[in-house]
Amino acid sequence: MSRIVRGALVQATWTGDKESMIQKHEQYAHEAAKQGAQVILFQELFYGPYFCQVQDPEYFGYTELIPDGPTTKRMQDLAKQTGMVVIAPMYEEDSTASGIYYNTAAVIDADGTYLGKYRKTHIPQVKGFWEKYYFRPGNLGYPVFQTAVGKVGVYICYDRHFPEGARALGLNGAEMVFIPSATSRGLSEYLWRIEQPSHAVANGYFVGTINRVGIEPLGEDDFYGQSYFVDPRGQFIGEIGDAYKEELIVRDMDLSMIEQVRQTWQFYRDRRPDAYEDLVLP
Repeated sequence: MSRIVRGALVQATWTGDKESMIQKHEQYAHEAAKQGAQVILFQELFYGPYFCQVQDPEYFGYTELIPDGPTTKRMQDLAKQTGMVVIAPMYEEDSTASGIYYNTAAVIDADGTYLGKYRKTHIPQVKGFWEKYYFRPGNLGYPVFQTAVGKVGVYICYDRHFPEGARALGLNGAEMVFIPSATSRGLSEYLWRIEQPSHAVANGYFVGTINRVGIEPLGEDDFYGQSYFVDPRGQFIGEIGDAYKEELIVRDMDLSMIEQVRQTWQFYRDRRPDAYEDLVLP
């Protein structure tokens, strides 16, 4: 029996200020709801620019508490208004320690209930992606959230290069994994269409992933969009998002496919954790 979940992705250009960026995403959420979407993902650090292209303490001003900050509360209201599960990636200030910040995504259920958060685990530090200046590595593991539409996991941008966390999300029960990103042209554009479908195949779950679009004031290269949904067979669901234009992408995921695929490819049954000890040695 089919079990259809309609998902939405918003690949957006930077507006120039936080408030208008939030309003833009709220508008897209209402449009997605009109199209029947049940779950929506916003892009990495959705209400700001991708400021990691420079190292400047000015951008610490984008931090907020999660869930006690104003944007999380606003996203809870948005979820309640639209009846959608909302995944909102934000710049988080640790509530227990001053000056400790994380690249985080809040997961909010369709009735507005805050379910929890995922903190980005793998933090790059290379030209154009000076993230260790802004973020501490995540310390919450790989949570999977039971939402109104099913079991949801989150992985963020650079994380996607690491199969270990993608597998952990599958082992923790994820049916859908959402991956918000901000990545510019170059080698990653080739990897973009390989790695995430590979995670879907290896773990037998759906992936919905976003990349920003456009050239932002702090950067030299443009974000190349091409957001998409992929099924557990590694096949794209509908067209991939535009490489240059802002876009709302709405697609149907038939979660009944997960059981079909896992009964065909018994990757979980045939794993050999007893043989992988060397993989976790420092």
